[in-house]
Amino acid sequence: MAALLPIEQYPVFSTLTEDQQVELRSLVVERTYKKHRFIFNEGDDANSVYFVAAGEVKLGNHGGDGREILRNVLRPNAMFGQLAITGENKRGGFAQSLDSGTIVYQLPARALSNMMQVNFGLCQLVLQNMGQQLQMAHRKLTSVVSHDARTRIIDFLKDSVATRGRKVGLEYLIRHSLTHQDIANLTCTSRQTVTLVLNELRKANLIYFNRGKILVRDMAALV
Repeated sequence: MAALLPIEQYPVFSTLTEDQQVELRSLVVERTYKKHRFIFNEGDDANSVYFVAAGEVKLGNHGGDGREILRNVLRPNAMFGQLAITGENKRGGFAQSLDSGTIVYQLPARALSNMMQVNFGLCQLVLQNMGQQLQMAHRKLTSVVSHDARTRIIDFLKDSVATRGRKVGLEYLIRHSLTHQDIANLTCTSRQTVTLVLNELRKANLIYFNRGKILVRDMAALV
């Protein structure tokens, strides 16, 4: 069933004409996933592009030992699966829901590619979106190579404040659906190290955390 996609909430679609918006709405399918369900997995056909409408989605790969290597965690308004419009035939990684009731919009990659050919503004915005994700991947790689485990975990907290934090007085609240293992997979550390560092920061009264929530009490002192 075609979803009533609220086009205006996705920045990449800001240059579409009214007719193009109508065409897009007719092609989009809304899908709802329970917690920890795969939206696509490694080796699946790469024929769609996706947009997060509700919940969170994690992107990653499985290492040779079966361990998850997470590249990113996406929230509503994020776009993923874009390599399907660049010639990717099979998925090189997985996308998995983190919340019960995660909703994504699925759009045929060919339809988006065709629309990009006639709407230069759309083409620019999609490429810009892909470039931003590449920059994020580069920053993560640089952090892994240059920083120790504790610094990588603190960098994760700072990035989370920047991308999803809500200011509460002088503090910042981060709501999330990540386990300590997920954070470890994102920061290329271990679950034990994540737990140790977070507990140390809590003992120093720099953060407070419980299930689904991290409160950063002092950004300037978070080093």
